[in-house]
Amino acid sequence: MCQLCHSADPADRAPVDICHCGAPGTQAAFARIEADITRRRMIGGTAAVLGMFAGFGLAPREIRAQTPGRPLLLTNLRLFDGETLALREGVDILIAGERIAALPPTGQGPQEAERIDCGGRAVIPGLIDAHWHATLVAVSQIVALTQDIGFVHLMAGREAGATLMRGFTTVRDVGGPAFGLKMAIDRGVVAGPRIFPSGAMISQTAGHGDFRLLNELPRFPDTPANYIERQGVAQIADGADMVLRAAREQLMKGASQLKIMAGGGVASLYDPLDATQYTEREMRAAVEAAEDWGTYVCAHVYTSTGIRRAIAAGVKSIEHGQLADEDTVRMMADNGVWWSIQPFLADEDSNAYTDPRQIAKQQQVAEGTVRAFDLARKHGVNVAFGTDILFNAQGGALQGRNLAKFARFMSPLEALHKATGAAGALLALSGDRAPYAGALGVIREDALADLLVIEGDPETDLAWLETPETSLRLILKGGRIVKDTLA
Repeated sequence: MCQLCHSADPADRAPVDICHCGAPGTQAAFARIEADITRRRMIGGTAAVLGMFAGFGLAPREIRAQTPGRPLLLTNLRLFDGETLALREGVDILIAGERIAALPPTGQGPQEAERIDCGGRAVIPGLIDAHWHATLVAVSQIVALTQDIGFVHLMAGREAGATLMRGFTTVRDVGGPAFGLKMAIDRGVVAGPRIFPSGAMISQTAGHGDFRLLNELPRFPDTPANYIERQGVAQIADGADMVLRAAREQLMKGASQLKIMAGGGVASLYDPLDATQYTEREMRAAVEAAEDWGTYVCAHVYTSTGIRRAIAAGVKSIEHGQLADEDTVRMMADNGVWWSIQPFLADEDSNAYTDPRQIAKQQQVAEGTVRAFDLARKHGVNVAFGTDILFNAQGGALQGRNLAKFARFMSPLEALHKATGAAGALLALSGDRAPYAGALGVIREDALADLLVIEGDPETDLAWLETPETSLRLILKGGRIVKDTLA
């Protein structure tokens, strides 16, 4: 049986119905590739194999892995563990393989460990962006919706490496065809963060995920899928049965959580911001599909009506929500719903729009942002950091700057917590559908060893996030050093 076409892992299955792996031409190609990889390994090891991808600017930037059988010990540091809102001293960080083995008192780590002196700097967990679009961030909207998908994916691969170098070692991708990128990163072909993928955004007709032009209407049962649906950007589904099918398809592809559109948006042209999208029954269909697979649904929505309907249907994470009133925020807190909120302020860092309709909606959202942060704090809602940088070729570079803006509404360490321990707790809602085993966003025993050594004081300000090229002195992902400027 063909192990590629019939793999037990949906992410490894060939996207075709007929297996061609046994064809003579395919077998000959496999033989050439295997011979080339074997030759490269003999000559230069794994680095030579990965060098095949260097011409694309996508090859992993790993500097070195741990010496086999020898743990890594970070010493002379101040520790922010992602959970406690204070820095600790007098501890080291012992790393074995991809995990944190222990936090021994200073000077009591094993003698055989390879040591890295952090020079008294702060060490924090790798950052998490809980609202990211890995394949849509680095291209314009017109490119994403019309150009060759190969170009879009290559741009996404390049941006993934840049994301990691900004210190974001994990992202929750809340819409777009990120499954292939995730696979390439996990297999060491491309540098990038861990990805928790949602797959296609599930949207009703005329919803926030319906990017069709008016001349593509009407749609009939035999109308073929449009470009964005074929490429996995969004899936239009009306009625509970169709929503159920769309949800199950994303789970089949390997979604760690599902994303539905429960209200109007800024980027889409034809749905008003105050529009409530999907009936409760339709939302519940997605929730039931997710729960049957042990995971959850997050919902794009701004307004109180949409948020309330989503909560009633069982949605566990509200994306955006800047127009929520106080009673709705209280309802979120009472139901333990997460709030993935972004610092939308309609400032120089915002996603750029030219259509007056989009600009007007963007301004309306910005006017609710400060109040939303205040209400979240007042009622103790679980908040996780996210950016939602979208269709913005230069916007990815502002990822850390967006996190620094959180410090306008809370202390610097609280803001860091929203992008580390809190965001990690949100990711944990994926349960067994989580693609990575181990705690993220925290520095504690048995957590995944995603760590940053920073040039800056996270207790006083987060300005250092705006200059990751100089302020991030050491980056580890899964115990592997991908950047080191400490020496």
